[in-house]
Amino acid sequence: MTTPTLLVAGTASHVGKSTVAAGFCRVLANRGLVVAPYKAQNMSNNARAVAVSAGDGFGEIGVSQYVQARAARVTPVTDHNPVLLKPHGDGASQLVVHGRVVGVNTAGDYYADDWHRARDAARTSYERLAADADVVIAEGAGSIAEINLHDRDLANVETARFSDADILLVADIERGGVFASLVGTLELLPADLREHVVGAVITKFRGDPSLLESGLEAFEDRTGVPVLGVVPYDDPGLPEEDSLSLPAASERATIGADDGIPDSQSITIGVPRLPRISNATDFEPLAEVPGVRVSYLPLDASLSDIDGVVLPGSKNTVDDLLAVREAGFDAELAAFDGPIVGICGGYQLLGERIENADVESTRDVTSVDGLGFLPTVTAFSPEKRVEAVTVEFEGAGPLVGASGPVEGYEIHQGTTRVVGEAERIAGDGAAVGNVAGTYIHDLFANEAPRAAFVDAVYEHAGVDRPDEEATAAATDPYERAAALLETHVDLERVLDSLGV
Repeated sequence: MTTPTLLVAGTASHVGKSTVAAGFCRVLANRGLVVAPYKAQNMSNNARAVAVSAGDGFGEIGVSQYVQARAARVTPVTDHNPVLLKPHGDGASQLVVHGRVVGVNTAGDYYADDWHRARDAARTSYERLAADADVVIAEGAGSIAEINLHDRDLANVETARFSDADILLVADIERGGVFASLVGTLELLPADLREHVVGAVITKFRGDPSLLESGLEAFEDRTGVPVLGVVPYDDPGLPEEDSLSLPAASERATIGADDGIPDSQSITIGVPRLPRISNATDFEPLAEVPGVRVSYLPLDASLSDIDGVVLPGSKNTVDDLLAVREAGFDAELAAFDGPIVGICGGYQLLGERIENADVESTRDVTSVDGLGFLPTVTAFSPEKRVEAVTVEFEGAGPLVGASGPVEGYEIHQGTTRVVGEAERIAGDGAAVGNVAGTYIHDLFANEAPRAAFVDAVYEHAGVDRPDEEATAAATDPYERAAALLETHVDLERVLDSLGV
């Protein structure tokens, strides 16, 4: 018997597929079903380290499938996202299959040399998940109507076919042209998949729903496809995966500003928008703290209105280090006297030197001077460390006062050694004065280091910190995503179609 499968497919990227899929995972888990989230192929530099499904150790999956597994209340494993492409620069991507790096390819090379291998891996993972699940919630990628890719569209067309999935189309009304997007998508779908479309959901709606009624009726009359819900613009707080959620490298954008805390009790933490930034979700927990604004900064930005800085991870640390210098951001950091924390690639940037730079860099360099904030030297190597970690954390520098167990993950190439006087943090990490670095992603998802850093920034800014308990709206983002669907989507029609 085929396991019921719902493919949440989009008319474009960033239309809300991940949130809708996560919402379904929690809704069904709340009804006592065993739910398996799944995305055959993902492209993202926001990854998580999880257990390898059929083997030992840890591997990488995209953050959305990690989030969806948490929503489904199952342990995240590599089968949830068997193929991951991590953009590497110059048109190439690192190819991760079943959690492990197998090469770096251009798109042409991938489709010519590795796509069939990736498809086999994706199908194997789906079959393993489906064997143990009551229902599979699959997420598509980008648009399901890319006719130039229909013969090799692993996340959409291939998934729909080998899983015999029902298809729910998701379209974003905020962009405009939502009905044209839906009609055009249906027109361009392969005929065999068109028959599997059970309905559409419109997301990110602002305003009076009654104004949509005539359009909804006309769409349904034209296509025969029901609109099963219109979801209002409401961010449940799930981590972002798509790079479209970040500002452009030349723009500044701030998150965490709608908490009702006056500017006189607020602080701003700056995150430089590295050209090859990765794991940007590391900073979202900071933005959830009342009074904290996280501002993504172009590399030519001033730090004059910034109270603390976090240097993010990078898919290519060496080239991003050179970009920081070329933009003059190194001088801004040198003049900044507030708390600074570097995570993973950001930690590597803060050191004295990076050796074996040609392992990673697209430029003709073998050794590069770091920013010189920490007495550390990083040596790159082809081997990649991917591991979920739980460490006994003892903070120092801008993380002083944080102690106890910390959970996170490491994904990086190379090793970092301390070559001078510094306080040690959780193994490879180091701190000097008001600067600290660590390889632990998801650091700020842990209460102790998050509170310690926020306290340090408030102290440096000379601002009284607001009462977090009195102002925080402590709402589970998974339940918020589920509530959006329960309230605004005709779930029973979808579940009836699935036979669930």
